[in-house]
Amino acid sequence: MPPSPSSRFEPLLLAAMPILFVALWSTGFIGAKFGLPHAEPFTFLVVRFALTLALLVPLVRLLDSGWPNGARLWAHIGVSGMLVHGAYLGGVFYGIYLGMPAGLTALLVGLQPLLTATLAGPLLGERIAPVQWLGLAVGLGGIVLVLGSKLDPGAALFQGFGLDALACVLIALGGITFGTLYQKRFCTGMPLLSGTVVQYLAAGVLLGLGALLFEERQIEWSPTFVLTLAWLVLVLSIAAILLLMALIRRGEASRVASLFYLVPPVTALQAWWLFDERLPPAGLLGMLITIVGVVMAVRGKATR
Repeated sequence: MPPSPSSRFEPLLLAAMPILFVALWSTGFIGAKFGLPHAEPFTFLVVRFALTLALLVPLVRLLDSGWPNGARLWAHIGVSGMLVHGAYLGGVFYGIYLGMPAGLTALLVGLQPLLTATLAGPLLGERIAPVQWLGLAVGLGGIVLVLGSKLDPGAALFQGFGLDALACVLIALGGITFGTLYQKRFCTGMPLLSGTVVQYLAAGVLLGLGALLFEERQIEWSPTFVLTLAWLVLVLSIAAILLLMALIRRGEASRVASLFYLVPPVTALQAWWLFDERLPPAGLLGMLITIVGVVMAVRGKATR
């Protein structure tokens, strides 16, 4: 019996799904750039999380994915959500809000796999291979080259942004790194979809408190903001999560992890096209060196 048209195209679709996931994921930095002129960062994220939860909770019931088992797991998932979504997205959005280029932001937080692979040794008892230490050195060297290419010799600040923006993005990097390690250590029984609901809820409470304390909570409901918010909610927070679930079911999660190395250059290309963000040749070389360092650190762990 000849194969059906759908079965013939299935390998092609499966190969394209990880690439689609990473392409969608990289637009999160671009969405922040589009939306932040119309709302403050914490306020923006609280609205995004609220709309996302309104759509995700019915999906949990519809797909019958089940909820986390026990109050202790709920608490651990909540802590991981504050780190992975609260500190990470809050830092990214505030860094871009304060002038950090979207492409450079993606590159800095793209160090997360490198730092996670390196810190897994002392924090989780995993052995660190020499190639991982070399990858850390190479990656940090690339970051220094990128940041050095952005320095204005005639000023104490970086071109277009200050040290406060850099500090916010480093907080984001710390949040996603330690949140990933925390989740690996304490949330092994977390259902992906309902666990994400708990994470978004905890992160929303944290960022809502930040909005109450530090922001005026005013939103300009312009067409640009509404479209950006719709993209971030429907495409990133919903479609990308469902796509990730499909990949995990098919055993393709490792391919997604590898393609995350492409997020910084894809974001930089989008930012150049949409916002004319540019890196000088030294910065582009530094981006390439940083990605090589991340690959060395993560692949060194995977091949031991």
